[in-house]
Amino acid sequence: MEDEVDRLVAAWRRERPDLDVEPLEVLSRISRLARHLDRARRLAFSEVGLEPWEFDVLTALRRAGAPYQLSPGALLTQTLVTAGTMTNRIDRLAKKGLVERLPDPSDRRGVLVRLTPEGREAADESLAGLLTQERAILAELSHQQRGELARLLRQLTAPFDNTPG
Repeated sequence: MEDEVDRLVAAWRRERPDLDVEPLEVLSRISRLARHLDRARRLAFSEVGLEPWEFDVLTALRRAGAPYQLSPGALLTQTLVTAGTMTNRIDRLAKKGLVERLPDPSDRRGVLVRLTPEGREAADESLAGLLTQERAILAELSHQQRGELARLLRQLTAPFDNTPG
């Protein structure tokens, strides 16, 4: 079965036979798949009334386990945004009643961000919707193929995820 990347690669091989365009065969497919995944994520989250960034913050809190709270610093680490952006996000989620700020008992100046029951429900519903969308994207692959693809992608991403800075 031919896809758009096959056509793109064939055109580059014709136009630039002096270049090795093999990386395009993998990375252009990953890029295109990322766009499809982004659309699927937005669809799953919109069904619950969330934006992708809201999902990221809410599910970071949900994954923390009961009582579903983290410091703003821990949220920064997990969501890879600046402190100012995180403050804005927490403010917006608090206004929607999905999170609340609490004093940090171990640091008089600090705060903790905790999921409200509504936030936990939104996180759970949006995750279920996302998994439905992602299963549909992976439907053409067998269980074994999904495992192999996960292993290969981990091999590519681990150096980025484990590099300081």
